[in-house]
Amino acid sequence: MSIRFKVILPYLVLTLIVAITGAYIVTKLVTDSLIERLNNQLLEAGRVVSDSFVRQEIQHVDNARVVVFTNGMADALRDEDHTALASLATPTASGLGLENLIIVNMQAQRLLHLHSQPEGIFLDVSEPSQKIDLDIVQTLLDSRNPDSLPARAIRKDPVNNRWYYFSAIPFTIDNEMIGVVVVGTSMDTIVSLLKNTSLADIVIYRESGVAISSTIQVQGEDISVYGETLSITETDYQNAATAEKLVFGENFSIGERSYSLARGKLQVGSDLLGVFAVVLPSDYVVQTGAVNRNLYVIIFSLAMVFVVMLGFVISRRITNPLSALVRASLAIAGGDLTRRTGIQSKDEIGTLAVTFDEMTENLQERTLELERTYKILEQMDRTKASFIKISAHELRTPLTLIQGYAYMLQQRAEQDPEITPLANGLMEGFNRMEEVVNSMLDVFKLDSNTLNIKAAEAKVSLIIAKAHKPFAHDMQERNLQFATDGLDKLPMISVDKDMMHKVFYHVIMNAIKYTPDGGIITVGGKAINDAANPEVEITVSDTGIGIDPQNHELVFEKFFQTGEVMLHSSGKTKFKGGGPGLGLAIARGIVEAHGGRIWLESPGHDEETNPGTTVYVRLPVNGQKS
Repeated sequence: MSIRFKVILPYLVLTLIVAITGAYIVTKLVTDSLIERLNNQLLEAGRVVSDSFVRQEIQHVDNARVVVFTNGMADALRDEDHTALASLATPTASGLGLENLIIVNMQAQRLLHLHSQPEGIFLDVSEPSQKIDLDIVQTLLDSRNPDSLPARAIRKDPVNNRWYYFSAIPFTIDNEMIGVVVVGTSMDTIVSLLKNTSLADIVIYRESGVAISSTIQVQGEDISVYGETLSITETDYQNAATAEKLVFGENFSIGERSYSLARGKLQVGSDLLGVFAVVLPSDYVVQTGAVNRNLYVIIFSLAMVFVVMLGFVISRRITNPLSALVRASLAIAGGDLTRRTGIQSKDEIGTLAVTFDEMTENLQERTLELERTYKILEQMDRTKASFIKISAHELRTPLTLIQGYAYMLQQRAEQDPEITPLANGLMEGFNRMEEVVNSMLDVFKLDSNTLNIKAAEAKVSLIIAKAHKPFAHDMQERNLQFATDGLDKLPMISVDKDMMHKVFYHVIMNAIKYTPDGGIITVGGKAINDAANPEVEITVSDTGIGIDPQNHELVFEKFFQTGEVMLHSSGKTKFKGGGPGLGLAIARGIVEAHGGRIWLESPGHDEETNPGTTVYVRLPVNGQKS
C-alpha cells in the first residue's frame, strides 16, 4: 500500500465520524427556542438604551436652562467677566450634579469651562482667549438664532480628551443670543447607568465603527475593554445607523466568555449621535444545556484522544525513515559523502532512499575524480606560470642583443640609406617583442601576488594623455579621432601612475585595434559622490565592431582573443591587429589591486553596423579600499 493510502484512508474515516458527531451535537445544543429568547432580551435592552438617551438629553437641556437663568450670569457673559462667571456657575453646576459645563461667547471663546473631579469639586480649565473646537457650538453661533433648537453630539473634551455626551443651547436674554451653554456627561457615567437600566452590557461606537466606551469587563477586573475586539467595520456601522430596527451582529469572544449583540442607531431628535450595541453573554439563556454539553465534551475528548494516538502511530511509520533520509542528506551536504541512509522498505520512501544512496555513491566517485583533476590543473597552472616567468627572463638576453644591433644599424643607416628600412623594421620588431615580454612579466606578478603598488596623487587627464601619446601617429594614419570628456573635472586620485598608465595603454590599444578606419574613440570621466568611499569612473568608448555578450567576461582572461587568431593583422594598432591576449587581463589585475573594478558593455559583434564597445574603469579616489 502506498503512503498516500496509509495516511488518507484512516483519517478520512475518522473525519467522517467526527463530522457526523459534531453536526448532531450542534443540532441538539442550538435550538430555535434558545435563539429566540436571546434575541428578545437584546431587543428589550436596545429599547431601554434609546429611551435612556432621550431622558439624558431632556435633563441636559433643563440643567442648561437653569444655568442661563442664574441671576447675574447674563451680565457676566456680556462683560466677558470670567471670575464672575466662575463664581456664579460653580455652585450651580455642583447643585445640579454636572460633570462638564462650558460657556461660550459669540466669538466662540471658552469664557468658562468646568470639570467635575472625583472629590466632588470643580476644576476650572477655562482659556478665555482660546476658541472652542466643538462643531455643535459653532452651528448655533453661525445661526445666531435665539430660538434655535438644542444641538447634541458625542465628542472628546478638548482639555481632558475624554468622551462626553454634550448638549448645547443658545444663551438667550431678552430674545437676544449672547452665547452658548454646553452641558456634558461623560460616556463612562452614561454607559454605567445604561447597563443598570437595560441589564445588558453597552458599547458606544463613533463614526467609522471605533468603540469609544463600553461596560464589558475581563475576568471580573474593573477595566473596560475597547480596541480592535469591540470596534466594527465602517460597513457594519452604516448598516446599524441607517436601519430602523436593531441589527443583530455576529457572536464574539473576550477573555474566556462568548457574547451576542445587537446594534442600533443612537439618535436624539434629528441628530445621529452614533451607534450603540447591547451585549449579553451567550450562556445567558443556555444554562439549561450545560449537562448535555459536558456529556458531548467527554465524547469528543475520547474521540480526539483516539485519533491522536492512531495518528501518532501512523506518523511514526512515515516520519522515522524520512528523518533518517534527512539526517543522511544533511551529513552529505556537510561533506560526508560516505554516509548512507540505511533505509530498507518496499514503499515510495524505500525507493527514494535506494535512489538517494546510489546518487550519493556516484557523487562520491565524481568528487574524487574532480579532486584528482583539480590537483592536475593546479600543477599545470603552476607550470604555466613558471614557464611564463622563465620565458620572459630568457627572452630578455637576446632582446638586448637585438636592441644593440638595431641601434648600430640605425647609426650606420645615416651613411647608407638603403639599410634604413631594415634598421627601422628591426627596431619595431624589438619594441613589439619587448612589450610582449613585459606583459608576460606583469601577468606573472599578478598571478604570484608580487605586484608592488607605489601610490601617489595623480591627475587622470595626464595618465590618459600619456597612454594615448604612443598611438597618436598610428591613429592619424588610420584617420581615427580621439576625444576626451570631463577628465579635467575629475579629482586627484591616489594610484601607481606607471601601472595605471599600463591599464589605459592596453584599453586604448584594444579600442584602436577593433575600430575600423575613420572611427571615433572617446575617453570620458565622472565623479561618483559617496561620502564613505568617493570614486571616479573612466570610460573608453569606441565605434568598433563590438563584442558578443558571452565574451564580455572572457576577454579579461589571459590569452583569450576574439575571432580567428590566425586572421589577425600583425600590427598591434592595425584593424583587428594581433597580440598575445594579455592586455585586458593585466588591466583587470592592476585595477583590482587598486581596489577598483573594470568591466565592459557592448550590444554585440557586428562588422557591418559597428555597435561599438565601452570599457568602464572605476577607482577609489583615496587609494585602495580596506
